[in-house]
Amino acid sequence: MDSFIEFFTTNYNMITIVILSIFLGIEVISRVPSVLHTPLMSGANAIHGVVIIGAIIVMGEAEPDNYLALILGFLAVILGTLNVVGGFVVTDRMLEMFKKKKK
Repeated sequence: MDSFIEFFTTNYNMITIVILSIFLGIEVISRVPSVLHTPLMSGANAIHGVVIIGAIIVMGEAEPDNYLALILGFLAVILGTLNVVGGFVVTDRMLEMFKKKKK
């Protein structure tokens, strides 16, 4: 319990920023019209390439016996890749809707 309190007091500023960013994200997303939601989300999914690069860096810098960092980095690479691919698939399907149909 003492380690939790110590962690909280040393990282109070970062925890506050994360909590405020969660509330800000909820407010921003809830105000997006439904017509724009899918294009914005597909673009945001493509930005997850940064997550993939960060996860690869974390895995490269991790100690060989630090299994937690390696497992979390591997999961971040897998889930980030799925998110990027999903974003491109959704964007491709949206663009197909606007193409002229051949007769």
